[in-house]
Amino acid sequence: MNAVLRNMVLGISLAAPIGPSGIAIIQNGLRHGFLRAFLTGLGVTMADATYLLVVFFGLSRFLEIRAVTVLIWSLGGLALLYIGYRSIRDAMGRIDFEKTVVVTARSPLLVGYVVNVSNPIAVVWWVGVFGSLLSETAAAGSRLDALAVSSTILIGILLSHSTMSLLTQWGKRFLNERTAKFISVVAGIVLILFGLRFGYNGFRAALGG
Repeated sequence: MNAVLRNMVLGISLAAPIGPSGIAIIQNGLRHGFLRAFLTGLGVTMADATYLLVVFFGLSRFLEIRAVTVLIWSLGGLALLYIGYRSIRDAMGRIDFEKTVVVTARSPLLVGYVVNVSNPIAVVWWVGVFGSLLSETAAAGSRLDALAVSSTILIGILLSHSTMSLLTQWGKRFLNERTAKFISVVAGIVLILFGLRFGYNGFRAALGG
């Protein structure tokens, strides 16, 4: 699979499960329309971009060390397996669109940014997932080339949030609990498959392959 397309699919899958960020987007969409939902999703993506840059400037110089590469692949695989499992597990329960999150701020962009940047899990999976993508692409070119290719994951994330925002335009007729559960299960399966792939790459890296 082309690296850019793969990263976009991964980004869509990472953003699809209904978590705090998704709830914030849905709430703003159902209450205030598409534009506020989209701006909330854009804020969420900006927070992801912040983590992406932090990981890049903190990790990229160490990716030529095999032990670091193995650790990053393994962490990325475990993070994806956990997020995929949690996505499927949460879909088995009730998804509450009225769950309390910060939605009263005047700026939906700020709402999306704050909700996502304050998520403690985001730090772990950005180190693992983006670090793994960076490790894979860094071997084929310069650090900046690796950053450009790996950053396409943000396109997938924004596409996912934009689609969710668009669905809120038609309200609960299309965006209901059953739809959210289906999306979460499919996304969870895709994330688990990516997690297994990352784990396999870590195993190969450990063997020097």
